Amino acid sequence: MLARVLSSATLGVDAYTVEVEADIQQQLPAFITVGLPDGAVRESKERVTAAIKNSDFVFPSKKVTINLAPADIKKEGSAFDLPMAVGILAATGQILRDRFDDFVLLGELSLDGDVRGVRGALPMAMNIVAGNGVRGLLVPPDNAREAAIAGTVPVYPVKSLKDAVAFLEDESTIAAHKIDINSVFEQARQYTVDFSDVKGQESAKRALEIAAAGGHNIIMIGPPGSGKTMLARRMPTILPDLSIGEALETTKIHSVAGRLPADTALVATRPFRSPHHTISYAGLVGGGTVPKPGEVSLANNGVLFLDELPEFKKDILEMLRQPMEDHQVTISRASTTLTYPAGFMLVSAMNPCPCGYYGDVSHECKCTAGEIQRYMSKISGPLLDRIDIHISVPSVKFKELSADARGEESSVIRQRVNRARRRQLERFKNEPEIYANAQMESRDTRGYCRIDDKSQSLLALAIKQQGLSARAYDRILKVSRTIADLEDVDEIQMGHVAEAIHYRSLDRQLWL
Repeated sequence: MLARVLSSATLGVDAYTVEVEADIQQQLPAFITVGLPDGAVRESKERVTAAIKNSDFVFPSKKVTINLAPADIKKEGSAFDLPMAVGILAATGQILRDRFDDFVLLGELSLDGDVRGVRGALPMAMNIVAGNGVRGLLVPPDNAREAAIAGTVPVYPVKSLKDAVAFLEDESTIAAHKIDINSVFEQARQYTVDFSDVKGQESAKRALEIAAAGGHNIIMIGPPGSGKTMLARRMPTILPDLSIGEALETTKIHSVAGRLPADTALVATRPFRSPHHTISYAGLVGGGTVPKPGEVSLANNGVLFLDELPEFKKDILEMLRQPMEDHQVTISRASTTLTYPAGFMLVSAMNPCPCGYYGDVSHECKCTAGEIQRYMSKISGPLLDRIDIHISVPSVKFKELSADARGEESSVIRQRVNRARRRQLERFKNEPEIYANAQMESRDTRGYCRIDDKSQSLLALAIKQQGLSARAYDRILKVSRTIADLEDVDEIQMGHVAEAIHYRSLDRQLWL
């Protein structure tokens, strides 16, 4: 006898429908799974067998064949356990229901029949279209809030295989899980840190505000304890407000990667990812035997913070150049090619030398010129060219540390950033690929970043004296445009260009 049950699987950050076919034949007992299953799917036969028996159902002493269609896409994960078990029970006549194509089933089974949470519930729920005949989604209780956020079809949390069978035979046994996405979004969009916590560093705060307003990458250079990490952790709090669409996209990535906390239905704040410098290529950019999103994708719509930048392997840093330009990562395997979004803002920090105190008036630097040069040369020129703003973060003076006055709150700074971004969205309303000044290409800067003759002469002098590249020229124009947007003016003025040049002045002092 044959039974068909609908399920779903993820491919990249999106999902597709999987038809689980269960066939029972009068042959020697066997359990065969076909349809390009990975190790976790092949092991499901042990979980499904034990769960059926321990749930007081009968597992057939016959040949059981499970087919996962479409059969030409590799299946991974444990979400097929529940539909497999239901398919076997239906094929053996232990479930009275005739049709199963109006519900989608997801869930991992424990040996006693309980249903455990799975990865990717949100994109799987978003893949379902109510108009195609599907009336509901059966998920583990751990995934109910996440799946209900999609708002596509009613979501029914099932605690066990018994509960799933009881619901399929009598739909009144479980109530649909309801959630108000707007309410969840408003409650979850609170940050636990604030810019007002930072004492001093007014020039660094100004540079970070400009970076946030234009989506510019930034590098901070300063001695240990100067507050670089503290500033970076507060960067998401001044970025433009996250929209519901961006929140859903971010949550999908975290769900697929298995990084979504059990009590979190929606990622409503800008992500902040801070990987250790020992991270591998697959961990940072994405990949693996079964490809998963890396840190650059987990930071999508937020901040990727690389502390102690020279300590990262040079080849790994060079791999950042492509996602920084394209805002996406493509991972190719023999069986498939996946593309993950990587629209992050890079914030990096480093010491000016191996000991950390080069140029610090309070400490003596013990590094030789050769050691400093080798240390700084770990960061390549092409990578630095893709970082728009370079700033120095000096040690905080005792007078500033002991002061009672609090700095400007993140909400106040964010208001100015939001205003600047609204100007940019209006400017680029006919440019669908551009949402902030940092995304402009060279041809765009010529049209949107016009400067007068005096500003042009100043910029030419700076490029000649500092030996800046053509890419640096474009970066200065972009930052100038952002500074003008923060001041709510249409024309780029000479002062805006001068300030933007200042944010490249470290090139000559440290990198050469």
